Amino acid sequence: MKLAAYCAGPAWKGLVLFALLVLVGCDQPPQAHRFEGPIFGTGYHVTAYGDFSDKQLASLEDGIKESLDEVDHLMSTYKSDSELSRFNAAPVDEPFALSSPTASVIGEAIDIGDLSNGAFDVTIGSAVNLWGFGPEMRPEEVPDDDEIAQALDKVGYQALKLNGNRLTKTKPVYVDLSGIAKGFGVDQVAARLDALGVTSYLVEVGGEIRTRGAKPNGEPWRIAVEKPVSRERSVQRVLELEDVAVATSGDYRNYYEEDGQRFSHTIDPRTGRPITHHLASVTVVAERCSTADGLATALEVLGPEKGMALANRKDIAAYFIVKTDEGFKTELSEAFHTYLADEPSEGEKQ
Repeated sequence: MKLAAYCAGPAWKGLVLFALLVLVGCDQPPQAHRFEGPIFGTGYHVTAYGDFSDKQLASLEDGIKESLDEVDHLMSTYKSDSELSRFNAAPVDEPFALSSPTASVIGEAIDIGDLSNGAFDVTIGSAVNLWGFGPEMRPEEVPDDDEIAQALDKVGYQALKLNGNRLTKTKPVYVDLSGIAKGFGVDQVAARLDALGVTSYLVEVGGEIRTRGAKPNGEPWRIAVEKPVSRERSVQRVLELEDVAVATSGDYRNYYEEDGQRFSHTIDPRTGRPITHHLASVTVVAERCSTADGLATALEVLGPEKGMALANRKDIAAYFIVKTDEGFKTELSEAFHTYLADEPSEGEKQ
């Protein structure tokens, strides 16, 4: 008897996930259990292998949903009663008591901001909203220089002072954690699965992924990096992952056009404007998904040259897809080679 099972979920920000399991004869490996649902304006998909009772499966399902709901309740800018929204509405120079999860995310965001010299900035919210990529409505006209300057007056993560779990802002900044919170949600689900004794799983939330262990047949999880084209879904590169996380940042799906000009959802915190360089997408592999998420955004903002220089200088595993007049070219940081399913092709610059 030969059985085949195929698991696939929708891609977001450039990642496609797939797993192929072949069962032969009566020596069947642990069963795959799948959980999915909506969250963060997108969806989550979890595949966990194991021999679980109905009670254990119910605990897994509840734990996954509870972990994601907590992050959403704490860090959403779309919920007026979220912890983050309440901080954004709080007075300047007044310490605000945060939960440990939110303090952890903001602490890592500040670190990535320092690492990237401000290319990653969670106070970019006012500029994101100005361009219509936040919870506010899209503007009827492209923002002018004065509007951008006014938005930039409220940007600058250096205005955030974190002391333990108490956060103070020294000017009226608007914090938006969308560039890192989804990855943190993946990490929270992974931590819950670890605590419940699951040793083989793949967690995906809106395209951000974290894996544990290998598949029952001993093979690593295989993740496909998507080609950065908006009207089709096809594979650019296959990665092999075990006990790591992966995230992609790209401008090829979330954008709008006005008078023939394309505006990316990725806003450069240093200019208050959408990025205009030719880096189509960046995929980062890291130990934690929050780290991969934040670094992918930072490298996307920096662009192909400065981004790759930072990746190699800081030993970041990064895969760049760059737009050229002849099509797309790919570039790999030195640390990225570990995760390739096969050797780089001639067209992949190293």
